Amino acid sequence: MVMSPPLEESSLPATTELPQHVAIIMDGNGRWAKKRLMPRIVGHKAGVKSARMAVEVCARNGISALTLFAFSSENWNRPRKEVDLLMDLFIKSLREEASAINKNNIRMQIIGDRSAFSEKLQTRITEVELLTKNNTGMTLSIAANYGGRWDIVQAVQQLIKQGVTAEDIDETVLEKYLMLSDLPAPDLFIRTGGEHRISNFLLWQIAYTEQYFTDILWPDFSEQHFSQAFDDYAGRQRRFGRTGEQVEEEDA
Repeated sequence: MVMSPPLEESSLPATTELPQHVAIIMDGNGRWAKKRLMPRIVGHKAGVKSARMAVEVCARNGISALTLFAFSSENWNRPRKEVDLLMDLFIKSLREEASAINKNNIRMQIIGDRSAFSEKLQTRITEVELLTKNNTGMTLSIAANYGGRWDIVQAVQQLIKQGVTAEDIDETVLEKYLMLSDLPAPDLFIRTGGEHRISNFLLWQIAYTEQYFTDILWPDFSEQHFSQAFDDYAGRQRRFGRTGEQVEEEDA
């Protein structure tokens, strides 16, 4: 269950440009298990394997940041038994993957409201973050008990606590208090499972992010599917409010 170090060189087809920050909603675990007449937790365990593959692929290809949506603030509304099993799986995964992540020079951080987690899980999170905090390779961010609206609200609350006046608040100031403030905005957002929405994920951060949706359920998402997403991204023209002609002139 551990990512095998060292990472191999890229096996993906060369594209004109790879994203530097990839954000993923890993959707479809429960439906994957249901199709196989298995409990939903089996799908979540299979999803952990796909998450490990995503880390390996992105690190191997020189992508500087990967953010995975593991558990939203709305997921507490699921059946209590499933939530408890997910929390146990989260603790187990952190324990089993920490060593390999550290050996591969990956910095890991958990973004979201940790106050609802058990003391055991909070301790495990702190241990993994301390273990990897000085690593200089890819940054792996796991969004757990995270919501984009919560993120913006907590940023505003921090600004108020700091005594920042309304006149002094602009986008640059607010961004400093948001999750992922130490990273560039995601270049590519991927959602598996067939849904075409962002589900309260990184609402501020993905304002200009290229979005890629696929019907593939997360446990079935492979390196080949990653390649397809990266190739699609490479074919996009990112204008950020400019005209296509302006972008072409700058790239010339």
